[in-house]
Amino acid sequence: MLVIRPIEQRDLPTLKQIAIESGHGFTSLPVNDELLQNKINHSLASFASRAGGKGECLYFFVAEDSDTGEVLGTTALESAVGLSSPFYTYLLGKQVHSSRKLGIYNVVETLTLTNDYTGVSELCTLFLREPARHGMNGRLLSKSRFLFLAEFPELFDRRILAEMRGVSDDDGNSPFWSWLQEHFFSMDFPTVDYLTGIGQKGFIADLMPKYPIYVSLLSKQARAVIGKTHEKTRPALHLLEEEGFSWRGYVDIFDAGPSVECEVREIHTVRSSRQLRVHIGEPTQPGQYLISNGRFGDFRALLGDMAINEQQQAVISSKMASLLKVEDGDTVRVAEMKRND
Repeated sequence: MLVIRPIEQRDLPTLKQIAIESGHGFTSLPVNDELLQNKINHSLASFASRAGGKGECLYFFVAEDSDTGEVLGTTALESAVGLSSPFYTYLLGKQVHSSRKLGIYNVVETLTLTNDYTGVSELCTLFLREPARHGMNGRLLSKSRFLFLAEFPELFDRRILAEMRGVSDDDGNSPFWSWLQEHFFSMDFPTVDYLTGIGQKGFIADLMPKYPIYVSLLSKQARAVIGKTHEKTRPALHLLEEEGFSWRGYVDIFDAGPSVECEVREIHTVRSSRQLRVHIGEPTQPGQYLISNGRFGDFRALLGDMAINEQQQAVISSKMASLLKVEDGDTVRVAEMKRND
């Protein structure tokens, strides 16, 4: 059984291996020991001292196999983006070129560089390792964050976004970036992806086009991938769409992958979750539930069988209670998972 918990210092070697496995385009996990250590430090500090409200905090979680102790996935929440360093996106919009005298009316698409998501919270760093890509593990890894959001809404913005990895090939070549590289940059996609991941974003403001880009001027290959998601990221996008996330025209400035967003209070799992008291026992006629212990620094979440008795208590097994670190009478947050979810 996979258990979601905050990242710890001992997870660094596995985190580095996950960064290698994640490949090109996964900006939030650069293969850089110092940066990965900084992420762990940031998360440890965020969990060690609970903020009074929304700050620049990182809540980084891992999925641990309860039988082997092996870390098989990562997922994270950033409370606010763009406060210390700019958070850039392109907005896909339209401009009208018309002449009534000549009877000409043309609508053209444009890409405009923005910082519109400044201060918005972000879902990030979702990665499930190959041996764990089966059953409901992907849903647990994605949806567990929503229980944390529901439990501690004061730590986050009213809106939350998720950047989806855009289209690139196995060698890290992005059709969208190839056009930008040809006209404005002299760096390949893996290089800019890495520089962004380690926080060296100054080149963006220095070299990125200052005016809106007419989409019609892009190469056919670049136009074709605007707002499109990498094939390995499509399952993650599908899960977010089920939760109520939608694309509103914002795309990544490097690979043109879509940024989807949702009001936190409108996320399906946030709305449907509820708090119940624990009763340890053998559940009769159980259903499948996403369950978290509701603690902050010692947060735990898992997916398992649970029943709700006549006293409106969450009936869970002693093994599950141990994994969640709860006892009789403690409070858990639960969200029912349909068997065909």
